[in-house]
Parts: sequence; C-alpha cells; structure tokens
Amino acid sequence: MNNSDLSRRKDDHLDIVLDRHKAASRISAGWSAVQFEHCALPELDHAAIDLRASLLGVTLQAPLLISSMTGGADRSEAINRHLAEAAQELGIAMGVGSQRVSLQTGNDQGLTRELRRLAPDIVLLSNIGAAQLLEADGLDLARRAVDTLQANGLIIHLNPLQEAVQAEGDRDWRGVLRQIERVASSLDVPVVVKEVGAGLSAAVARSLVEAGVQVIDVAGAGGTSWAAVEGERAANQADRAVAMAFADWGIPTASAVQAIREALPQATLIASGGIRDGVDAAKAIRLGADIVGQAAGALPGATLSTEAVIEHFQIVIRQLRTACFCTASANLAALRHAPLLTGQA
Repeated sequence: MNNSDLSRRKDDHLDIVLDRHKAASRISAGWSAVQFEHCALPELDHAAIDLRASLLGVTLQAPLLISSMTGGADRSEAINRHLAEAAQELGIAMGVGSQRVSLQTGNDQGLTRELRRLAPDIVLLSNIGAAQLLEADGLDLARRAVDTLQANGLIIHLNPLQEAVQAEGDRDWRGVLRQIERVASSLDVPVVVKEVGAGLSAAVARSLVEAGVQVIDVAGAGGTSWAAVEGERAANQADRAVAMAFADWGIPTASAVQAIREALPQATLIASGGIRDGVDAAKAIRLGADIVGQAAGALPGATLSTEAVIEHFQIVIRQLRTACFCTASANLAALRHAPLLTGQA
C-alpha cells in the first residue's frame, strides 16, 4: 500500500468513527450490569475527594487516559495538538494513534517532539501496530515511535479482527508474541499492549505480562467496533458482509477487566472500550482498573478546540468525583471497595 492510500484509509476511519451510528459495537460494554449501592450519608467533602492516580511512575490528577485516536494527515495535527494541550492542562495521560503513517511517510501528522513541548509533564504514549513489528525494521520502527515523541512508553496495539476483515489487512500474525517480547526487552521505556475494541482475555494478558509487557489495556467490546468501521468502508458487498458479521464480536470491557484483574492481581490495568462517562469510569475502577481510557467520546471535541476537549473531560471528572461522593469513597482506593447492589461482583 502506498503512502497516500494509508493516509486516505486513516481519514476514512476518522469520518466513520465520528458517526457513532456507523462505528458503534452492537454489544454492550457491560457497565449497565454493575450498580453501586448508593450512600445517602457520605460524610465527605465533595471537593476534597482525591482522584489522583499513578501511571508509569507519574502522578495523574485523575485516573484518565485520552486513548489512541486515528485520522488522516490533514486533520490529525490539529486533533493531536488539542488533545495534548488538554491533557497538560488537566494533568491526565495521553496515547497517540498509530504512528505507522507518520513514520513511513513524510507527513508527521503532528506526531513530533512539538507534542511533547505542548505537554511536557504528562504521561505520553507512542503507538505502533503489532503487525508492523513483524516487518524487517519492526524494532527500529518501535524505537523511532518512542524517540519521535520523547514518549514515556510504547503502546503496541493488537487488531487481528480488523486486519482480517480489512481488504488490505495484515493477516499473517505468526511470531507476533515473540516480537512483542523482543521489543519489551529492547526498549528503554515500558511497553503497553492494548486491543482496539474486541478485548483481551485473561490468558492473552498473562502471556503478555510473561513476555515483559508492563501495562495491559483491555480495550474491550462495547465502544467503537473496528469490524463495523471496516464494513462501512468496504469497496464491495462481500467484504462488507464479512466485516459486519463481526460487529457484535468481542469480550465486553467489564468482563475483560474483571477476568484480567482476577488472573493478574498485580498488573497495571487500563480499562477502555465503551466508557461513556465518569460513572462508567467509576465502575471500571471498582471492577479492577487502575486507569480508564476514552477515545471516541472525546473525538468530537478534539476536532474543534483544546477548550472543547478540556470541557469534555472536566465533565467526566465531575461525574467520577460524584460517583465517589455517593459511595462514600474519599479516594480511588476506597472506590475499589465500594459496595455494589446485592448479587453483583
């Protein structure tokens, strides 16, 4: 695939994800099945609730990650600038979208050290696809992804379903785990591995941790369905039919968080996939997540301005704080033990 085709594909992805009716998974992330027991007498000062968290040794003012987004070259620079400035202002983390296009073409999409200049204090995560690690220069690509951004860590994203239903997808995944292990042992920064919306099982998460991966992002089903996205951009009915059959495929985020936390009690765990608001974020933390990621929910604001992104996440933070208040949780450690209604996890 040539460089212009890659950029056009990313631009198509952005258009489709912005239309939530086209991109949404047909299954629930599972948050509606989790209900907190309301505390009518919290004995707390709402303003004093401590939402601070830690990721890769850096303190965040709230347990939030602006998750990876994708886009074509013409729009990505502004989007990334808005996201970075907002993350810096709010004291939260940011992961960029796939750097494949910017690293393999002459168009950097705003994914340069300028991003670090705009957000000098945040946890900034670079990003490369697992399939790209199988290329001859895969390790070099991973190193360049980190160096280009002066990133705190590298996200390696797993998207086998998307690649399988994409007409131009990479379908030979033999040796991917071995390459992830190689990258994890070679880089000077931690490696984060995430799915892109179909979820990670406990067994896969365990194999990744054993390979040296330091952070797991479940990126479960219930948010954006990349099978549906590829179905929307399919060039013919056969490709569309194959992709759309998987619009309800995957492990719901709530289920993935619970299973991985039970299997790996010491792992650093990010919950993303279908996080609609701060109440969902609170539920994810209660089920075992350390950090909560959101992408599609923040994307409309990111196309507009830094202020729009800040306003969006300020609302999420207020919602999360109120969930803590109404469960009598003075901090996130207390929230992890907040009572749920009888019969729930």
